[in-house]
Amino acid sequence: MIKFWFNKIVYEIIRDILFVTFVPFFRMRGYGVKNVPSKGPVIFLSNHQSFFDPIFCQLLVRRHMYYVARDSLFKHKFVGSFLKFVYAIPIRLGAADLGAMRKIIGKLKENATVCLFPEGSRTYDGKIAKVQPGFTLLTRKTGASVVPVVIDGAFECWPRSKKWPSLGKVRVSYGEAITAEEIAEMGDKAFSVLLMNKMRQMQDELRKVGGKEAYIYSEDKES
Repeated sequence: MIKFWFNKIVYEIIRDILFVTFVPFFRMRGYGVKNVPSKGPVIFLSNHQSFFDPIFCQLLVRRHMYYVARDSLFKHKFVGSFLKFVYAIPIRLGAADLGAMRKIIGKLKENATVCLFPEGSRTYDGKIAKVQPGFTLLTRKTGASVVPVVIDGAFECWPRSKKWPSLGKVRVSYGEAITAEEIAEMGDKAFSVLLMNKMRQMQDELRKVGGKEAYIYSEDKES
């Protein structure tokens, strides 16, 4: 119990420090925060533009979030300790990690929130790639709702081609929650397509608000 409260206090301190640095430095703006359920299990499915995305996704929402991070990062003493304090869950890349999946399901069953990146890796061009299937399993086993999240501007600040980040303007949009029951009716493939199209639509709206050109995709919205 003491360890739980100690971790909780450290988490809040880290979050507050990141808030007073990231929000002004990246001129962060949030949209649709009211769409985030105030209680119950929630899965945030976000596009992936930079290493800072877990921070951008969390800072404007008061609920604590769990994340997944590749297990090799936890081997570094400082980075590993930091990741544990911000509720990161280690996961093996390149293979099905059943242990990590069980931890995610366990946290959701405790009514926690978990942030995942359904594209699988950071974007190479800022666009939203096809969403990987399999998330209906999490909602079916836990009853969690899904909140689509779109981050725009992080790619310009820290693309894969740059070693270090630069300052810029980042906007984060939270879509309306999709219930586990609605997802079950759609099925895995239909939900993946719906989520991808919804996220691309949200991205277009964010870019228009920021005075940017919308991304042009080689194919029309899938169905």
